[in-house]
Amino acid sequence: MSQQSDYVVLFPADDEVAWAAGSEADHQATFDVDAAFARALAERGGAITGGAGLADSRLGRTLTRGADGAAVVTEGPYAESVEQLSGFFLVRCDDHDALLDAARVLLEAHPVVEVRPVED
Repeated sequence: MSQQSDYVVLFPADDEVAWAAGSEADHQATFDVDAAFARALAERGGAITGGAGLADSRLGRTLTRGADGAAVVTEGPYAESVEQLSGFFLVRCDDHDALLDAARVLLEAHPVVEVRPVED
């Protein structure tokens, strides 16, 4: 019996404005693709164990250490970038290649999907 490993599946988004402007039907189409991923992953022996969509990056706050060692809080994401993280799944699967195969369906709704192992 093989040991299952944990992974995070990340969704860098390049257009938070388009998502916010999308209709319920647009959002449901994305949720349907996410559900198809959950089914494909289960068929390969894996499972989604957690995850969430994230609020718009402009609502985030970033803490950094100032020159005096005190915390400095700034508005927005750490990186000044067009792409921001829009959501994630935590998954468990004993076969990395099977996870990648199941994750291909996510490209129907997410332009970029990043899969990363979680360290023990």
